[in-house]
Amino acid sequence: MKFEKEFSSQMVTECNHYMDYGSLKKYLKPRDANALTRGVAKNHHDGGLNRETTSFNGLQLSIAESRMTAGTIQVKTTADGGCETTFLDEKGGEFYIEFFFSLDKEFNKVSKFYGEKVKEMLEKNKELTKDMAAFIKSSSSEKKSSSSGRKEEMAPLAPGIDSSTDTTSSHTPTGAKSTEVDKEAQILEGESSRPRQLNGAMESSAEVNMSLCMKLKLTVQNWKERKKLKQAYIKFYRELLDLTSYSSSNVEAFSKILKKYDEKTSWNARKRYMEYVDASELKRTDDVVELTKRVEDNFIKHFANANRTKGMKTLRPKEKRERHRLTFSTGFMAGCVFSLIVALTAIIRTRNILQNDGQDAYMNTMFPLYSWFGFVMLHIIMYAANLYFWRRYKVNYSKIFGFEQGTELGDRQVLLVAFTIGVFALLCVLGNLDMEVDPNTKHYKKVTELLPLFLLIGIFGVLFFPFKYFYHANRKFYLTCLLHCIAAPFYEVSFADSFFGAQFTSQVQALRSFEFYICYYGWGDFKRRKNTCTDSHAYKAFFFIVAVIPFLSRLLQCLRRLFDDKDKRKDHRWNGVKYFLTIVAVCFRTAYSIQPRQIAWRVIAIIFSVVAAIFGTYWDFVHDWGLLQRGSENRWLWLRDDLLIPQKEVYFIAMILNVLLRFAWIQTVLGFSFPFRHSSQTMVAVVASLEIIRRGIWNFFRLENEHLKNVKDGSKTV
Repeated sequence: MKFEKEFSSQMVTECNHYMDYGSLKKYLKPRDANALTRGVAKNHHDGGLNRETTSFNGLQLSIAESRMTAGTIQVKTTADGGCETTFLDEKGGEFYIEFFFSLDKEFNKVSKFYGEKVKEMLEKNKELTKDMAAFIKSSSSEKKSSSSGRKEEMAPLAPGIDSSTDTTSSHTPTGAKSTEVDKEAQILEGESSRPRQLNGAMESSAEVNMSLCMKLKLTVQNWKERKKLKQAYIKFYRELLDLTSYSSSNVEAFSKILKKYDEKTSWNARKRYMEYVDASELKRTDDVVELTKRVEDNFIKHFANANRTKGMKTLRPKEKRERHRLTFSTGFMAGCVFSLIVALTAIIRTRNILQNDGQDAYMNTMFPLYSWFGFVMLHIIMYAANLYFWRRYKVNYSKIFGFEQGTELGDRQVLLVAFTIGVFALLCVLGNLDMEVDPNTKHYKKVTELLPLFLLIGIFGVLFFPFKYFYHANRKFYLTCLLHCIAAPFYEVSFADSFFGAQFTSQVQALRSFEFYICYYGWGDFKRRKNTCTDSHAYKAFFFIVAVIPFLSRLLQCLRRLFDDKDKRKDHRWNGVKYFLTIVAVCFRTAYSIQPRQIAWRVIAIIFSVVAAIFGTYWDFVHDWGLLQRGSENRWLWLRDDLLIPQKEVYFIAMILNVLLRFAWIQTVLGFSFPFRHSSQTMVAVVASLEIIRRGIWNFFRLENEHLKNVKDGSKTV
């Protein structure tokens, strides 16, 4: 692997303060594409004398002069603490001043940033030290009060943290192995078995219960503080590792570029310059190494029960390994999906199933049941595509969403989930097609109609599976986001909550299909294979409610953020207006779909839908994607200054597609029809699928904009 690619792979994505190896490397390439990197040319000077010259950056320097000036650079520190390279031989130095000027600029940038980060890490260590001391003090006080005078001492902190308390007894082997939770359990057990007697009288059961509840409350609070402090230590430790990696990778980059420079010019500049680099603050990592060791000791002592292997396993980032069986399984499932689709199409055409008169009832029941799996599968595939491109363009989605490091899924893992759902759903469809499709047949098998319900229960069973299998950390993360979306505005809104809440606004039709499941199986229609849901007023009322729930959730999240975030109240206010207009438009479109003959519903639906679509499109471009910014350095229609995709036309294609796909709803109010049966169900599926695709495109640029904001805000994490 070339060093430039290796250096790029080591970079922390939010940090833009690494040495710009690529731009410095350009100085070492001749401007004349036909010239060799170290070609020899003939030049005539001084009355026609021929002298061999080297071609370097479009300038000509004689080999004799090149050798004469070898090693004549001087690197010194300026008054403001920066690095400056001067040339002892002006005749030789004039040809290379541009390269060394850029080199000094990069070194000053890297060295300054590293020094600032070291100071920041030292300040963070002081804060963690105070938090740890306060936690130990509160834990010690709680244990003293709960043990009736029995003294519970905490273990002293590792060097750098002062404490006179001890967590375990060093005189007994059992005391060294017991954890904080074990001790709390022992204390509570002792309290509950203690004679309920005060001053010779029996305490009332109410007082005992109250005492136990208070102790349990304190224990839970202590456990939460301990968990929070543990996560802070893990995060701080990994920041220290990143800082150490930042130092070593940049030092190596300077050494590599100077080595290339010496090879191109026959100089010996690398030795002189690297002597200065080695003596600089960038190379002196003693403070960081010592601080890292101190954090290791504290964490192992207080959070790993002095078990170094266990503690280091928790502290160290988990490296994800690409497994061949994952690639094979994903490809195998994709092949199965393709094969089942071909088989399904062949069966439908050979049996002429959809052309029979009795199949309208079949489509009216089976389509809503199985379309749910199709919508979910398409959304997961779009999410997998997002993951692939986020990784390709180094968008740190793991940090933006707040995944635990090492637990985030890759695109192939997500695709495997999507294709697995697709395989089981298609198998159930084939099972349904094998039954007697005539609704009047006496040999109709009720169990076949239950296949989609069994599959749906199986999917939700895996989603709520409590054990640590099947991507447990991710399932827990998504369910937490789902809970926050449902319970808005009672939870503080994170970026992940708002992002995944937006996903549900593109799955309105899937939610309506879920409503059909409840009606179809709850009211027993599956026994008769007859759809009576649409005749119910309650079903029609929930048809409105289900469509509004995702947008209402986002509106409530905007109101919560309006309350919490005082600096951006205007943005959250207008974002809430956008979702309010969408709710009104959805209600009128739903009313028109139920009563298509009412012209008034149609006109009002068109007006509010157009207004909501225009407002939403503007919000996508300007706020969510950060495009169309006035004063931008990009002259391409005010694209933002920083773009991850080098092909600028991609942004315009995305904007055009966003507009077209946002107005796909127009067919629902204009009444477009197609010359084939079941066109209404087909159009429902097409429009819903187009909205999911639009959401997938929106996802990439939304996260790209968030990532670039994090980079611009000062690269707070190295």
